[in-house]
Amino acid sequence: MKLRSGLGCLVSVVIGLAFPSFATATTAGDGMNPIAESYVKLALAAGVHDGDFVDAYFGPPEWQAAATAEKLPLADILERVRALRPRLAAIDLAGLDAMGRLRHEYLTKQVRAMEARLEMLGGRKFKFDEESSLLFDAVAPTHSEEHFRAMVTELDAALAGPGTLPERLAAFRKKFIIPPDRLDAVFQAAIKAAREQTLQHIPLPAGESFTVEYVTNKPWAGYNWYKGNFHSVIQVNTDLPVFIDRAVDLAAHEGYPGHHVYNALLEKNLLRDRGWVEFSLYALFSPQSLIAEGTANLGKKIAFTESGRLAFERDVLWPLAGLDAAQLENYYRVQRLTKGLAFAGNEAARRYLNGEITAAAAAEWLNRYALMEPARAQQVVRFMDKYRSYVINYNLGEELVREYIEAKAGTDPAARWRVFGELISSPRLPSGLK
Repeated sequence: MKLRSGLGCLVSVVIGLAFPSFATATTAGDGMNPIAESYVKLALAAGVHDGDFVDAYFGPPEWQAAATAEKLPLADILERVRALRPRLAAIDLAGLDAMGRLRHEYLTKQVRAMEARLEMLGGRKFKFDEESSLLFDAVAPTHSEEHFRAMVTELDAALAGPGTLPERLAAFRKKFIIPPDRLDAVFQAAIKAAREQTLQHIPLPAGESFTVEYVTNKPWAGYNWYKGNFHSVIQVNTDLPVFIDRAVDLAAHEGYPGHHVYNALLEKNLLRDRGWVEFSLYALFSPQSLIAEGTANLGKKIAFTESGRLAFERDVLWPLAGLDAAQLENYYRVQRLTKGLAFAGNEAARRYLNGEITAAAAAEWLNRYALMEPARAQQVVRFMDKYRSYVINYNLGEELVREYIEAKAGTDPAARWRVFGELISSPRLPSGLK
């Protein structure tokens, strides 16, 4: 998927590719290939009923056409999905190598997530934490209102002045909006720098590319539409002002080394090279999304050291945006103080989707504890309505990926790039990060 926390990115596209040795790869091996093919076809069938379920598809076009023409009833799809689980359980794991075992775990949990999503489409209600566990293989920590109130109190003292804290923060940040007529130049420069950093550490498929579009009237801030053949379309939502820090964030999250690189490497290494057909499809409501969003969110810290990012923004992006670079340190001082409030959105979503508070109360919570302006808070509530527990994939995903990389690579930049590259080239799942 792609960025959504304010949020967003999704896809529903079909592109037929020619895969060398595709037929051979999908009929031989460890017994998982026929199950993987069934998984893909059933996911496409589910996508006929749920327009958000298939985030991207670039496998055989006739499979998509067949799913659309047949339009299996939801109950039949669910029955067939449930039948995949004992078939997977019967696979002899002793005969698999490490990547084969990761693949088996991946398929098992992707199938279970599809089953849960189909049950939801059929009317079943899950509590927020149960839903996120089934769909995304993770449960976000719970924080009390007092936890966020203490953080807000600290920030209130650091940003003293007249008006409420959200009003003061909004007034402060308004000085750092990228003018609309400069947005593309700033964003393109950020993409170029992020790509150059990525290419120094991760070999990318020949011909990889992406284009940028600016859109409005969306419930997300940015979106990566992966088209297959190593190409993405990145959309940036301009409904609300775009602040200067978002240039690097979006470039790294949606592009390099985030979603675009993640999808291109999975297509190259797992679909084309190994013939693992399940990687011709990205199911949005699945554990894969937490890995995708977590690695994309951490991508900016992999691509740029803190000092390197500040120097790049001071010397390149802020002048391009026409902003006073003398204010850069002060701007990021305030940004660091607000970082701890990221999990406030999870609490708003948990309470709202569990029926404990109304949409208006959820927006008020986001205003008070995530310090969002009313328009942005309302946009995030619309996102919660549409994508529900998906919200955990950004902050919890980034935290789990960061802890995983630090445990394996420490603070060494080269080692961090190596572990990051391995992670986005393999079928690892959230529970496997711990």
